[in-house]
Amino acid sequence: MSQHTSRPDVQRSRHHQTPPTLATVADEAGVSRQTVSNALNNPDLLRPETLERVQSVIERLGYSPNRAARQLRSGASHLIGLRFEPAQEGTSNALMDRFLHTLVETASRTGHHVLLFSGNPQDPLDGYEDLLRSTAVDAFVVTDTYAGTPQSGFLQERGAPFVTFGRPWDEPDADHAWIDVDGAHGARIATEHLLEQGHRRIAWLGWEKTSRIGQDRRSGWEAAMRAAGVETAGLGVRLTDNVDAARMAAHALMEDPSITGFVCASDTLGIGVLHACAERRLRPGVDVGVVGFDDSLAAQVTWPGLSSVRQPLEQVAVEIVRILHTVLAHQPLEERGRMLRPTLVVRRSSTRTG
Repeated sequence: MSQHTSRPDVQRSRHHQTPPTLATVADEAGVSRQTVSNALNNPDLLRPETLERVQSVIERLGYSPNRAARQLRSGASHLIGLRFEPAQEGTSNALMDRFLHTLVETASRTGHHVLLFSGNPQDPLDGYEDLLRSTAVDAFVVTDTYAGTPQSGFLQERGAPFVTFGRPWDEPDADHAWIDVDGAHGARIATEHLLEQGHRRIAWLGWEKTSRIGQDRRSGWEAAMRAAGVETAGLGVRLTDNVDAARMAAHALMEDPSITGFVCASDTLGIGVLHACAERRLRPGVDVGVVGFDDSLAAQVTWPGLSSVRQPLEQVAVEIVRILHTVLAHQPLEERGRMLRPTLVVRRSSTRTG
C-alpha cells in the first residue's frame, strides 16, 4: 500500500461536518448501542429514567432518529469498514489477500461482514465521512497507520469504534486498540540466520528513511550486526520497493566480494537481489545468502525459493475481530496494544545446500 501524507486543511474541514454517530450517543448516555436502538424503536422496553437520558443526549447532540431508525431496524448494520488501497506496480506485495481472507472468515462468525471502500489516494480520510454520515458500518479497521495518517484521531473524535492494524507511531501513549507485528524482531532473526550460515558482511536493502516500518525493520538488522561485532557502515541501502531498483543496488554492493549476504525489507527487494545473482551467475544460498520479508506468494514460487520473514497475518485478523467484538459490546479491553512476533521461513536462497 502506498504511504500518504496527512492534509491538515482537509482534516480540519471534516472535523465540523460529520454528524454525531450511534456510538457517540451510546457513550454520552453511558448505555449500549442496543439501548439507543430501543430508545428509538422500542421505547417501551426501557425504564423511564434510561429512556429520558438517551432521548436527552439525542436531542442535545442533534442525532437524527430517522437515520438511526433505518440502520437500527435490525439492531445494527453488522458491517465492518476497511479502506482498501491498490497494490503498487513492480512489487510482489499481495499480503492483504491473506489478511482479508481471515478477517472476512473470522468476522462472519460474529455475525459481521467486511465492507471494502476506496478513497482519493491524496486524502487519507476520504470515504470515512460518507460511511459515518449514513451509519453504514458498526466499526472500522484501519491498516495504514504507518503513514502517519489522521484516521485514528478523526474516528476517535466521532466516537466511531475502530481497531488499527499497526501501532500508533506518532502517539505511543494513544488509548485506541491496535495490533502490530514486530518488524525489528523479524529482521533480526533473518540476519542471525545468515550469520549462522557463515556470512559476515551482510547488506541491508530497505526503504526510504520516511518509512516507519522500514526503519523498524532496519533496526533489527543493525542490532544483530552489532551483536555479532560487525560494522554496518556502507552496508545499508535505502531505495524504493521495486525489483529493478533492488537488482541495481545489489549489483553495486556485490562489486565488493566480501558482501555475501542480503537481508531485505520486503520480498520485492529480495527478488531483485536474486535477479542480480542470476545475472552474475552466482548461486543463491551457496554463493550469496538472501532473505526477504513478508513471505509473499512470490517468495514461495520464485526460483530457487526465497527465504522470508513471515508475518502472522491470520493471527492479526483474528485478534482484530476479537477486539472489535469487545469494543462493540462496550466491554473493557485487557490491553490497548499488542505486538505479535513473525517467524522465519527458510528456503534455498539462504542455505548452503547447493
